[in-house]
Amino acid sequence: MNGTSYSLIRLYIYLIDFLHMNKYFLIAIGIIFLSSCKNKTATSTTSDILYADLDTTVAPGVDFFAYANGGWIKKNPIPNDQAAWGIGNLVIEETLKRLKEIAVKTSAENAKKDTPEQQIGDFWSTAMDSTKIETDGLKFLQPYINKVNAIKDIPSLMNIVTEFKILGSSTLFSSYVSIDDKNSELIIYQFSQGGIGLPEREYYFKNDSSTINIRNAYLKHMAKMLTMSGEDSISSLNVAKNILALETKLATASKRLEDLRDPYANYHKFAVNDLGSLGNNINWKVFLKNTGVNNVDSVLVGQPEFFKSLNSLLVSIPLNDWKNYLKFNLISDFSVALPDKFDAEAFNFNKLLSGAKQRKVRWKRSITQIEKGMGEMLGRLYVKEYFNEKTKKRYEDLTESIREALKDRIGKLEWMNDSTKQKAYAKLATMQKKIGYPDKWKDFSTMQINKESYLLNLMQVNLWWHNYEINKLGKPVDKDEWDMYPQTYNASYNPAKNEILLPAGIFVVPGFKDEDLDDALVYGYVGASTIGHEITHGFDDQGRQYDAKGNLNNWWTSKDETEFNRRADVMVKQFDAFEPISGYHINGKATLGENIADLGGILLGIEAFKKTKQYQEGKLINGLTPMQRYFLGYSLGWLGHQRDETLRNRLLTDVHSPAKYRVNGPFKNVDEFYTAFDIKPGSNMYVPDNLRVKIW
Repeated sequence: MNGTSYSLIRLYIYLIDFLHMNKYFLIAIGIIFLSSCKNKTATSTTSDILYADLDTTVAPGVDFFAYANGGWIKKNPIPNDQAAWGIGNLVIEETLKRLKEIAVKTSAENAKKDTPEQQIGDFWSTAMDSTKIETDGLKFLQPYINKVNAIKDIPSLMNIVTEFKILGSSTLFSSYVSIDDKNSELIIYQFSQGGIGLPEREYYFKNDSSTINIRNAYLKHMAKMLTMSGEDSISSLNVAKNILALETKLATASKRLEDLRDPYANYHKFAVNDLGSLGNNINWKVFLKNTGVNNVDSVLVGQPEFFKSLNSLLVSIPLNDWKNYLKFNLISDFSVALPDKFDAEAFNFNKLLSGAKQRKVRWKRSITQIEKGMGEMLGRLYVKEYFNEKTKKRYEDLTESIREALKDRIGKLEWMNDSTKQKAYAKLATMQKKIGYPDKWKDFSTMQINKESYLLNLMQVNLWWHNYEINKLGKPVDKDEWDMYPQTYNASYNPAKNEILLPAGIFVVPGFKDEDLDDALVYGYVGASTIGHEITHGFDDQGRQYDAKGNLNNWWTSKDETEFNRRADVMVKQFDAFEPISGYHINGKATLGENIADLGGILLGIEAFKKTKQYQEGKLINGLTPMQRYFLGYSLGWLGHQRDETLRNRLLTDVHSPAKYRVNGPFKNVDEFYTAFDIKPGSNMYVPDNLRVKIW
């Protein structure tokens, strides 16, 4: 569903999606909702979630999203502690409860040291011990604040930046380990733009009242965090203004969201000896050595111009401003493990971005932190109970049906010549599928977790992951490694590995056993919006630029490439026209890959569904034809609503269109949709055939 992992580009996008509640990171595995109907079949209105959610006061041709999901939305307002509310949020609430049961159980056991049970249990114990956290105050953070205060020059500044990155407080820029886009057998160290505190560069430049209000609140937030850490309250606001000015300069040097989606424009290989061409104010060899990156002769730099600007800013901006910037980031990044006033202040600012009215309770915040750093440990314990082999087999078979559907559609394309088709077939055939959970689990035994300090445990988790990633350098790519946790309700396509990853959690329909779900619902909900979506990511505007082996390599003829881009431009214009909030349009270029994958997934799901017994028999369920149920099944994946603050934030930061437009947008381009719901010219959902998007 979410095509992540386009090396540095996809990592950047993945972080945005993770932090700002893209639909799939708001949903995690679990089964609640309509629990009293759990054992009933989908042949009665009381147990048919597709029928129950309808708002029949809205015609399908006027607003299909509202028709499909409006009944549920009207009955389910957004709770105060949520930025959005839908079935996904109900599922995640149940998941948190189940993970809590695991954590509480392990914390009560006398588990052997360095086992998952001991590590999860001790992490949970320290996270929940609010009394000790208050008593400790800044005891465990103060040594790092002292190091910032002792900075005397740029070299000592960079030494602290390096140390903070290793511990999980990232400043100045982004750096990480990933597969080389042009050599999928090579793990390489990469640098990318970063260093800003607001979610995306446009927050520093838009001048509408909402964005101005957020910038003003950000100033007050920084000042308050610094004051609570011991800085002078009178001067803190001026300090905050200087930090904002600093970050604005970093934002100015940064590429726009849509420009980060061009893999060629964001690929620049540098010999380590040549990094000095980016500027000599950072000793890159020392940085790499202190980071633990040894014996490498080259690295990737995503945006060289950003680093050239950073080089100049290091000397043009007063050193004291850089020190205050580091200090604020340190406090902000670890506020969750500091006395409650810090976490409360972080929430009070961030609610301007999310719209949530109150913080989640402590145990939920604690489980979320365990999930972020130790999710695979939890997953290993979790899948023993919640994912069986019969379910896994169903979705393995469905994946192959979707793969075959794309092969058939490629064969029928009139705009693509045979040489390009043959290479597309090869890429599709070699695309690896990972379903449910890993065949082998990571060894976390060296992660040093104990009961001394929640903050120190967070740092130890970050340190473990840093060392784990650095240790990949110089070794073969492990194509069996999973980049998600089994319980996560998410999915991805990784072009460097040419793989789709489908965790167990992605297949759940809340409130129902898998065996109770009819094929129409499953082919729409999973086949289209998950499996077909991810497979299509291999052939969207970015994924199509990678070959069957996962290398950034143009395998298209010039004519076919031109024709693809012409067709994709039609989709860009369609989505540019959508204006979910006055003054805030969808960014058609930034969301292009996801929009192509949505449309492709729907078309592939239809082709596969047409081969099922349910479709061929054509029997009605609650007055709905199999094809109508298919479209409603797809729409079910987007059931819910969100606050305006969250919607506004996503329109600026997210490469995914808002949920409503991930339903209404692609459906307008699907011929079967018009037939299934008798969509006529003049209706809102109607687009003339010659103006519909036709790619895959």
